[in-house]
Amino acid sequence: MKYSRMFVQTLREAPADAELASHQLALRAGLIRPLAAGIFSYLPLGLRVKQKIERILREEMEAIDCAQLSMPVVQPAELWRESGRWSDIGPEMLRMHDRGEREMCLAMTHEEAVSDLARNIIHSYRQLPLSVFQIQTKFRDEPRSRGGLIRVREFTMKDAYSFDLDQVGLDAVYDDMYRAYENIFRRSGLGESVIAVESDTGMMGGTGAHEFMYMNPAGEDTLLLCDDCGYSANRQIATYQREAIQAEQPKTLEEVETPGCTTIKELADFLKIPESKTAKAVFQVATIDGEERFVFVLLRGDHELNETKLANAVKATEMRPATEAEIRAVGSEAGYGSPIGVAEDTMIVVDDFVAALGNLVSGANKVDYHYLNVNSGRDFEPDIVTDLVAVAEGMPCPTCGTDLRSVRGIEVGNIFKLGTKYSETLGVRVLDEESQARPVVMGSYGIGLGRLLACVIEEHHDDEGIIWPISVAPFQVHIVVLSGNKPKGELKAAEEITRDLEAEGIDVLLDDRDERAGVKFKDADLIGIPIRITVGSRGLANGQVEVKLRLEQDRQDVTLGDLVGFVKKTVSDAQGD
Repeated sequence: MKYSRMFVQTLREAPADAELASHQLALRAGLIRPLAAGIFSYLPLGLRVKQKIERILREEMEAIDCAQLSMPVVQPAELWRESGRWSDIGPEMLRMHDRGEREMCLAMTHEEAVSDLARNIIHSYRQLPLSVFQIQTKFRDEPRSRGGLIRVREFTMKDAYSFDLDQVGLDAVYDDMYRAYENIFRRSGLGESVIAVESDTGMMGGTGAHEFMYMNPAGEDTLLLCDDCGYSANRQIATYQREAIQAEQPKTLEEVETPGCTTIKELADFLKIPESKTAKAVFQVATIDGEERFVFVLLRGDHELNETKLANAVKATEMRPATEAEIRAVGSEAGYGSPIGVAEDTMIVVDDFVAALGNLVSGANKVDYHYLNVNSGRDFEPDIVTDLVAVAEGMPCPTCGTDLRSVRGIEVGNIFKLGTKYSETLGVRVLDEESQARPVVMGSYGIGLGRLLACVIEEHHDDEGIIWPISVAPFQVHIVVLSGNKPKGELKAAEEITRDLEAEGIDVLLDDRDERAGVKFKDADLIGIPIRITVGSRGLANGQVEVKLRLEQDRQDVTLGDLVGFVKKTVSDAQGD
């Protein structure tokens, strides 16, 4: 492919709003261009990388007998109402009406659509196990797209779905997908930089899930890891080994004046007690079954609230902080909140550690006053008692007790054990060996292609530009012609080299532009194709060209007669063949 015919433009500087290296370099190297917030066009170079990733995905899916299909992105609301997710999913799903005034949506994921196919195709246990996948554009109306391809609204996803007769079958295909994902990330160039962590099932539902996380300081997710036993979890669901509770005899509830103590630290300092002896109130408004409920949360003063755990506990589809007016309306006071005496319809959710502790200090629901010796079950009755703590670095591992380590990560893939969540609601049933109808057991498995592409750039770049792994590089070889404004046969020789390499299955980008050598070399480093061949009159006079690997500083002269073999070996070595 000739550079002069490519629809590409490199940039010397990235736009000011591009903060991540992957965003800056994807724009500067001419891989993508924005159309709207979180919506990008893939230019030829970027599309070629995306297609290389797609090829890896297809190969790994087909290696575990997962067949490719394609499902519609525009779907009827009735299907999502059947599953119950039409009301569960918020404004991130784009909804519309067709010309017949039928409600439709742009699907973010395809559990409903694949279940509809399955209930019409799969009827007997003899057809199981069965797995399918697609590579398709989806739309999610993210409130804050960021980081270029890291968080977008329109994206391409590889989503796969499995159908089994029982949990044992699901566990087997889940393990196959787990290993396939490890292969995909290794082959794409991320390798050991991606780890699998236990994760929240979120809107997908089901009985369990793992996220594959690319460890990077720019990641939005916090991961808790144990270096001793291997425990790993997203902070959304991470737990910790709680210290033993010293039983206390409940003491008399007492109101004390605490002037100006609106924070846990101020309160603990004033009363000369540890923060762990206080109870922290957090006020939230949760959307539950389409209606807003005031939720009064109580946890230990030295702990932080995990909002994902809270949302799961109350089965909320959305959640927001309560306003001061809403707090006062239930009979409480910001900075001095207590579950004692609040309005009867207030949902009280208490961390299980707080429920077990006795004689804590909490607010008294009036300014400058707190209660001493607050006891759950005696002074107030919680509606829900559950783990609400956001685990932090240094807390003991729930498995072995070693201090947990915290890192940041970018989610590049996820796998879910859906169980019978969708098969029961959508009627995906098969006859088993006893001719009894039973719901199939399902799994769901996703990888975002654009995000994976961006993470490869995050992992492989330097000050000059991208350094593509050869497995996903837009081209394997970049030929730079040093002809200037007066061609002297260099271009003709470069075209012959291109034909010879392409005949051996090598992808070649031929920079035939009428540009200075410095400009071409700058662009070559920026675009980051693994092998650069420089064709100039001086080298040709000696029957040689210069070869440089993007990963290395050294250059070497290779004779024209040896060039094809040299490049083939270099490509093979880079691929690990």
